[in-house]
Amino acid sequence: MEAQHETLRDAAENLALTLAESGMQRSTARVLTALLYTEQDTMTPADLREQLQISSGGVSAAVKQLLSTGFIERVPAPGSRRDHYRFRSGAWAGLMSQQNEVLRVMTAAAEEGLAAAEEGSSTADRLHEMHDFYTYMSEQMVPLVERWREQYKARGTSTERRGGS
Repeated sequence: MEAQHETLRDAAENLALTLAESGMQRSTARVLTALLYTEQDTMTPADLREQLQISSGGVSAAVKQLLSTGFIERVPAPGSRRDHYRFRSGAWAGLMSQQNEVLRVMTAAAEEGLAAAEEGSSTADRLHEMHDFYTYMSEQMVPLVERWREQYKARGTSTERRGGS
């Protein structure tokens, strides 16, 4: 059991390192992976501080960012006055859905540039490619995420996949 716990902890730290190398704040990445890999239903900031050995401020900043991006959620804990957090179900699809706004912004930026660029210029050529790419990604992303959500829902809950009740 301890070996499995250590293996999970190592996997969480490896993912946190990858996320940090991709631009996420290190403490945010560590909090994210702690909540993703925990066997507990929820974790308090004190739990996170103790497990990760990071400051209260680090936990607080990470939680704030992860709440705003939709990766985690605050959950009620009857009888407890402490905040409790858990990794949000559907977070991965939600993250990809948030990218739709980025796609819209990039498409609009290309359109704005195209309106100002001389047709046939090198600038216009690059902006046409940008516009075509982001338009294509916008057209593909929404149905792709929706198909994934439908397939995931059809497979059942995680408890059902584990053979639980």
